[in-house]
Amino acid sequence: MKMKFQFHILVCLIGAGFLSGCSKNPVTGKKEIIFMSKEKEIALGAESHPSIVATMGIYDDKNLQSFINEKGKAMANISHRPDLPYQFFIVDSPVVNAFAVPGGYVYFTRGIMAHFNNEAEFAGVLGHEIGHITARHSARQQTSQIFGQVGLMAGMVLSETVRGLADQTQQALGLLLLSYSREHESESDKIGVEYSSKIGYDAHQMADFFGTLKKISEKSGQTIPTFQSTHPDPGGRQSKVEKLATEYQKEHPAKYNVNRDAYLRKIEGIIYGTDPKQGFVENNMFYHPELKFQLPVPSGWQYENSPAQFQMAAKDGKSMMLFMLAPGKSLEEASAAVIKNYGLQVTENEKTTINGNPALVMIATQAAQTQSGQQAAPTANSIQVATWLIQYGGNIYAIHGVSQAANFAGSMGQFKSVAGGFKSVTDGSILNRQPDRIRIKTVQRDGSLKDALRDFNQQDKQMDDLAIINGMSLSDKVTKGTLIKTLSK
Repeated sequence: MKMKFQFHILVCLIGAGFLSGCSKNPVTGKKEIIFMSKEKEIALGAESHPSIVATMGIYDDKNLQSFINEKGKAMANISHRPDLPYQFFIVDSPVVNAFAVPGGYVYFTRGIMAHFNNEAEFAGVLGHEIGHITARHSARQQTSQIFGQVGLMAGMVLSETVRGLADQTQQALGLLLLSYSREHESESDKIGVEYSSKIGYDAHQMADFFGTLKKISEKSGQTIPTFQSTHPDPGGRQSKVEKLATEYQKEHPAKYNVNRDAYLRKIEGIIYGTDPKQGFVENNMFYHPELKFQLPVPSGWQYENSPAQFQMAAKDGKSMMLFMLAPGKSLEEASAAVIKNYGLQVTENEKTTINGNPALVMIATQAAQTQSGQQAAPTANSIQVATWLIQYGGNIYAIHGVSQAANFAGSMGQFKSVAGGFKSVTDGSILNRQPDRIRIKTVQRDGSLKDALRDFNQQDKQMDDLAIINGMSLSDKVTKGTLIKTLSK
């Protein structure tokens, strides 16, 4: 069965023009077999972009966008593949991350933009990401994993927006989920040093930024940012990039820029951390100030918020819940659309009210498809879904509780508790919550970074974060007139 499935994929790839044969890598100069043509790379980037925007949103800062466009185009022109239609975006996420999609699409989160402390750090990461594109790492990685199952997780209930894009973007999104090999990451670090240096920046600053990433990783106790996730230690990576920068500058003597103050002024006012207007979790409750509702989050559950949906899951992975806008102008229309979009076989369906809001509850099984396209009979591994459609504030919201059939009965009580906790928010402290923003201040006296931060009334509980976003230690000395980052509403 497995061999038959692999052969079917291979036939499809040939038919779709994936097998472009043996070609020379534009960066290494080596001949290699690549299953993806240049045209397909560009098409995948174009197909992926709407899903990325739907999931993360675009951060609206015209001046900062103009800056990354300018530097991105300058770097694209000196790259190994200047003919690609490069595009550069800042996405509205607090996560410290940058990533690239085949065909020339490069993304920086507002989180990583807030953590850069000069233009040279930005340029180094920009070069790293463009390096993934020019060295065709996604294509090479896909070639090595072409017989794997690449795509969206089976059984996941998707928002209408993302599901509507799923068919044409499934493979493109799958490429985003492929972690690059250590060899590819090291190659991109080297390319990043070369590209950033060629447009006039000091690549030693790229090395320094790995020190910032190491501190973020150590403080959070979580995995390090995606674009460096396959490497063992940012500290070791820092020393390697430092050496590469020294070697490059020795071979190419020139004046290399850092442009610290110019960059800091560009990020004045950028949102740091969670933006409350997009929703936030506090005391086991998800609040959405703009839409004026709240929803309980089970204790110990992990969660993730995006413009498209709010999702949360038990740590044991046996159940998850998703919250999103539902299609349709009535509960009946929404119900019909959900059943159709998600391939549900409904076993229970009743109208009710939730905290005074008209609602409809459905219990269903997500029908699996056989190879012949027929719906398979439900099993203990089938996905069961409890859906609450709630009419509130001119919208219809969907709350989906999802688990395998074997665990569904045990999860149902938790699902009911969450759905039954949906209600309006009237608390002004929630509705008017403002985000933290980076504020650039001029140090008033010689002393330590901690002294300078206290002069600007920064809270003690923020000190560790402030040290990290300034790329310093609290004990580091700063002189009068130095620009530093602070936080305020």
